[in-house]
Formats: sequence, structure tokens, C-alpha cells
Amino acid sequence: MPGLIRGVARTAVVAGTATAVSNRVSRRQQGRWAAQQEYQAPAPQPMPPAGRSAPAASDMTSTIEQLKQLGELKTQGVLTEAEFEDQKRKLLGS
Repeated sequence: MPGLIRGVARTAVVAGTATAVSNRVSRRQQGRWAAQQEYQAPAPQPMPPAGRSAPAASDMTSTIEQLKQLGELKTQGVLTEAEFEDQKRKLLGS
């Protein structure tokens, strides 16, 4: 009986250690992916100066696409709420 308990205890320790290591590896990998996505995230295009007029339809389409991309980055956890709001304000010019 003591041998059986010792074997079960050893198995529990090994399984617990394996789970802890696996979780740590997963967190590190997610951090690397997030950093890689942040590095590859497209920079918002600057708004044209007020003196110049750009075609309104294509400019609006571009702005909407950039807002969608920002929303996706926020959903993925690449951007924080504050970063998202800051970039959104820059895009909308307010």
C-alpha cells in the first residue's frame, strides 16, 4: 500500500510540473505572437493637410478600413483601450 501511494504521489507531481511548464510555454508563445503582430501592425496613414482636398469617398473608405484594423488589433489584445482610442482620435482628426 505505501508503494502505491508513493507511485500516485509521484505521478501527481510529474503531471503538475508538466502542466505548469506547458502553461508557461503557452504564455511565452502568446507574448511572442503579440509582439510579432504589434511589429507588423500597419501604421495609420497621416491625414492630408487641411489646404488640400482628397476625394471624399476613397478617403472615407480608407479611414473605415483603418478603423476596422484598429478594432481587430484591440480585439486580439495587441492594442490597449487607451492606445485604440488614441489611434482612433488621430484617424478621425478630433
